Amino acid sequence: MRTEQQALKTSLVGVLLLSALGIGFGIASGSYAIIFDGVFSLIDAVMSIVSITLAGLIARSASNTLSRRTRERFNMGFWHFEPMLLAVNALLMISVASYALFQAITALLSGGREVEFGPAIVYTVVVVVLTSAIGIVEHRANRRIGSALVAMDVKGWLMGGGITAALLIAFVIGMFLSGTGYEWLMPYVDPAVLTIVALVLLPVPFSTLRKSLGEIALVTPKELKDHADRIAERTVTEQGWNDARVYAAQVGRSRTVDIVFYVPEDEPARPLAEWDRIRDGVRHELDGGDPHSWINVLFTTKPVPHKVR
Repeated sequence: MRTEQQALKTSLVGVLLLSALGIGFGIASGSYAIIFDGVFSLIDAVMSIVSITLAGLIARSASNTLSRRTRERFNMGFWHFEPMLLAVNALLMISVASYALFQAITALLSGGREVEFGPAIVYTVVVVVLTSAIGIVEHRANRRIGSALVAMDVKGWLMGGGITAALLIAFVIGMFLSGTGYEWLMPYVDPAVLTIVALVLLPVPFSTLRKSLGEIALVTPKELKDHADRIAERTVTEQGWNDARVYAAQVGRSRTVDIVFYVPEDEPARPLAEWDRIRDGVRHELDGGDPHSWINVLFTTKPVPHKVR
């Protein structure tokens, strides 16, 4: 896997396979925990398809290979869709986990449910092996790719593998309860496991949701702002100008930075090429040639506005 799209497509195939296994084995064994796992994977598959489409549009936009009509309609690119997608994905995960928790608690209060532990154990063993393998392969590939979408996908695979390993342990324990004095606990194993899984999964998407909503709201990342401030202040000092103002935001993989330099009115005239040299130097320090950066460097002799601290 050498590109973001290849990694996401590989993940999609794996998710579709696991979704079919989960729903099939869940129905066969009567386990709501496994059915939930399959439905969760199905939602993940749908979001993976959208992620692949979005990643392709972003890549084509950065390389300027989109059709003329598309470029004209989206001349600011497609970066702003990335946090929207992550926010929708996080909200879907929270909703599904909340519903699963409600169903599990209802089952616990109504006497539990009977489960065939044999098929359930076969399913969990297969899933633990597959999720671990795909998660590790994707993680290694993403060391070169450096994609936020792939990184989130890796987190999902490894988290899913850990949850399924917990299911495996619980189902094995449930199977060994048969014929013992604790056999009455067997109907409670599946809803109890589903309760634990839902409680573990429920808080996980909140960090992604908080970050994506911050990007949608154009909350300024401190690290990006501090970096741009240092470059602006050094340039002001070197050139002997009055001041500078920095405006920064990050939306998905796109970083937007506007720097306004306030030049003295009596500044000696310079060739336009000299101003371009200063502008290019600032831009290079800010993005290093990153095609996903949107950098504007402006010069003005207007009075310096009041700085809000």
